[in-house]
Order: sequence, then structure tokens, then C-alpha cells
Amino acid sequence: MDDERRQRLWRLVTARATGDGPGWGSMVCAVAVDRLDVDGAAISVRTSGRAQDLIAVNGTWAQRLEELQYTLGEGPGVEAYTTAGPVLVADLSDAAPRWPGFARSAAEEGLAAVFALPLQEGAIRLGALDLYRRRTGGLSTEELADAAVLADLATTALLTDTSPDTTGPSRSADGAGHYDDVNIAIGMLAAELHISIADASLRLRAHAYSTGTPLLEIAHAVLTRKLRADAFQD
Repeated sequence: MDDERRQRLWRLVTARATGDGPGWGSMVCAVAVDRLDVDGAAISVRTSGRAQDLIAVNGTWAQRLEELQYTLGEGPGVEAYTTAGPVLVADLSDAAPRWPGFARSAAEEGLAAVFALPLQEGAIRLGALDLYRRRTGGLSTEELADAAVLADLATTALLTDTSPDTTGPSRSADGAGHYDDVNIAIGMLAAELHISIADASLRLRAHAYSTGTPLLEIAHAVLTRKLRADAFQD
């Protein structure tokens, strides 16, 4: 990887660091939006196509798009993670056969192009850096090279549990939205409906998608008993 490019981007990321400011993930996302001509960026970690935690996100628009991927279990970040390769979609309409639910819903949110780079080190796969754009068009060669370095910086920070300036522990939880409550709600539904965890997960996601409600809101409603288990019966 180009050492000069890496050092340049490293400096741009660490220049945003302040004592009580955003964590490293948010700084990487902010640099991505500034440098790559995209309108939103997010970093997520995964253990599967369905299990996700949102580490950092730049703006509420990108957060809604990440929520769509999590709810549907498909999209650029999921594909980048599962294939361990970059996903570069200059026109979202071209991706409809690959991600029918995500492509349709994301287009309604105003997404026109999307790019995702896997966060990985050797055989270790961690997640993805997702880049969202409101207009069609691909990344330039320079932008793609910068995106690859930013993904590498994010991967290094995740693996070493340090911020990019290596001065202390990573503040990985940037308040972007974590999904522990979803997992707990899935477990509750599985127990109350006497179904498998996989079936409970599918029913929770289907309910969120069919009602147009964020998955986290549905999970919170289950946990607070505002939404009863019988709402998820076949």
C-alpha cells in the first residue's frame, strides 16, 4: 500500500482528534465524506450477514441505510463482508437483482451509488466501510485508493483496539446505534413463540420491513411490552 498516501490520510484522520470529540470511527467516516465525494459513510463490524454492530456513521441518512442492510440482511456491506472483496456500484439500479429489497428501499431514501470495502487482515474478516452517494457515478482511481487506505486504517484500529493516533483505547462506540437490544428481543420472541432463534430473527425483521419501522424501534417495543409476541405469529 502507498506509504505516502497512508501517512497523508492518517494525518487527516488524527487532525480531527480532540479530547472529548468523536471516536476514531467517526473521524474516519468524516474524512471519507470529505475526500471521496460521497454523502455518507459508515463502519460496521459483523460476525455474519445478519449479525452486525454499527461502530460509526456520518449523518442520519447513512444511518438509515445501514439500518436497511441490517433489517434485510442484504446490501453492499453484507456482500463486502461475505465475499471479502470490494463492492462498487456506480448506479444502484444495476444492483436490484443482487439486493432487491435493499435497492428498492435505498432508492426511496435517495441513494444512487454505493461502495463498500471489507475490513480484513489476512483471513480475519471484521466488517465493512460503506460509502453512500446521492448521485450516480463511480469512484475515481484516486478516490478508490484513498478508500482502501481508510478501510485499512479502520481495520488496524479495530484489531489493535486503539485510536488511529495510537495514544489510547479506541472509542469504538460512537453512539451510532448498537444492536444488543435486537438480539435480546429475538431471544424473547423465540422463547415466547417456541420457535428457533433463526425464525424469531426473520419474523422481527419482516415486521420491521413491512411496517417501515426501524428494527431497533421494533426491538425496543418488544422489550418494553408495547408490542406483544402474538404480533409476530404466522
